[in-house]
Amino acid sequence: MPQTKHPPLLLSSLTLAGLPPRAADAHKGDFGHVLVIGGDLGTGGAVLLSSEAALRCGAGLVSVATRAEHVAAGLARLPEVMWQGVSSANQLLGPLARATVLVVGPGLGQAAWGRSLLSAVTHAHLPQVWDADALNLLAAAPLALPSGSILTPHPGEAARLLGISTEAVQADRPGAARKLARRYASVCVLKGAGTLVADPAGQLAQCGRGHPAMAGAGLGDVLTGVLAALLAQGLDAWQAACLGVWLHACAGERLGVKGRGLAASDLVPVIRALLEEHSACQV
Repeated sequence: MPQTKHPPLLLSSLTLAGLPPRAADAHKGDFGHVLVIGGDLGTGGAVLLSSEAALRCGAGLVSVATRAEHVAAGLARLPEVMWQGVSSANQLLGPLARATVLVVGPGLGQAAWGRSLLSAVTHAHLPQVWDADALNLLAAAPLALPSGSILTPHPGEAARLLGISTEAVQADRPGAARKLARRYASVCVLKGAGTLVADPAGQLAQCGRGHPAMAGAGLGDVLTGVLAALLAQGLDAWQAACLGVWLHACAGERLGVKGRGLAASDLVPVIRALLEEHSACQV
């Protein structure tokens, strides 16, 4: 069995960073602007889940750049979010100029539309959370990620990024997480039972919370939105990843006692409540 140098830090409420209380005169501009990029035809729900999670976890502003076909439905579900239909990388320039944190990949797809948007994102010097097809495109054409970014692969995506089998990733999850963090100079969240968080310096943390009811579609999209909101409010990539993973897993655990049929959107209000328990908005 492969061994790592040091045992991982076990995530708990005592080992996690928190968000500071908000000043009485706080305003939305104090808490960042998350831009969620993705949602090709047929996968618009992914950006909706990410943007809702970012909004409910305290980001000051949230925008979505997606297919024009999804804008009306998005506005109907989340009128607090700014929705923009984009058909090319050039149309991303305006939203990118206003953002402070990016979510890249939910529902992005690997066709020409997604590749075009990703090409614009790689030139944006902003903290970014990469997931889903952004990771698959990264595996096909390696790119440099901006400082302070987070990768959130599941084992299959991690295998593609490392050029090894999924079985090899699972056989040494700590080694795979650390290798990805070093390779991309970013914090890596290796999802799965016992989610791991690794940074480029070799620091490693493990989450022992969660529930098998979380094995369903869209939960990763929620996680990306949570991570982006925490980055937008001032946590660094390591702090945001550790806190976001723990909140997400604890919410799944709390809801999992009800059994099968857990929907990704069910997590959002529970994560919001858990975040308030951990880091009160006002004291």
